[in-house]
Amino acid sequence: MKKIVSLLLMALALNTATAFAQSHSVVYDAKVLDSKVLGEQRKYSVYLPAGYNESQRSYPILYLLHPAGPAGTVPNQQSWLYYGELQQYLDQAIASGEITPMIVVTPDANFGTIRRSYYNDADGKFNFEQFFFEEFIPYIEKTYRVRPEKASRAIAGASAGGGGAINYALHHPDMFAVCCGLSAAVRPWADANMKNRYPDVSENKLKEWYKQYDAFEQFGNQDDKAKNQYLLYLSCGDKDGLSVHYGNLHALLNKTGYKHEMRIEEGAHDWTYWRSITPDFMSYISKAFRK
Repeated sequence: MKKIVSLLLMALALNTATAFAQSHSVVYDAKVLDSKVLGEQRKYSVYLPAGYNESQRSYPILYLLHPAGPAGTVPNQQSWLYYGELQQYLDQAIASGEITPMIVVTPDANFGTIRRSYYNDADGKFNFEQFFFEEFIPYIEKTYRVRPEKASRAIAGASAGGGGAINYALHHPDMFAVCCGLSAAVRPWADANMKNRYPDVSENKLKEWYKQYDAFEQFGNQDDKAKNQYLLYLSCGDKDGLSVHYGNLHALLNKTGYKHEMRIEEGAHDWTYWRSITPDFMSYISKAFRK
């Protein structure tokens, strides 16, 4: 009898340990891939939901872009994990059924100590958008069990990453089911300060180049067939200097018939605000995946 009880206790302990192991997500915060486009290695982080390693299931994926700041932070592929506390939120929200299980990846958009950029830069030294679509997405979706269709793919980001997310969705509307721009760096040319960023490029060349990254220019000149090909979510803090641009963009989108969700809530341009809105924008993405 004692032997049977002992065996039962061992089996229970084993099952408990197995369940415990399967109930936790896995995060890698400094994975590396080689980029021929950028001529160097690129780091990225990846969140794999609980159960990923114990199943053969494929998952929807969110490409989540990091900001270029704020001051005092280290903006790279780890930002959403450490400042944004992303793993803690995702674990709880997925376990409770609030959002669907998904893979989340963040590439490092740092160009040395010069700048952080999601663009194909005006000086041709850092073509990150080309890297993202020609190398990064194909690599990620070959390496991880991703559902590789538009309905299961989302793009989002904060600040510079939010600007990148909006531009990527505009340039590749066939790629994403949903786009979330969080305190996104959306500025018309007059407020872009691109001359400071690219001092060696003429102003005329910069103006022409910037049209492809000017959300106002792009949203304002789309034909009807190009509109509303993905769900669009925009959010900005009321104390954020970018909020005035958000108000103008909201008016433009309404005028041109572009469906979108707009949030202006209490907050500044910082991680406190982005953490506070994480449940809202992640739920928005999850609903799109569940359709």
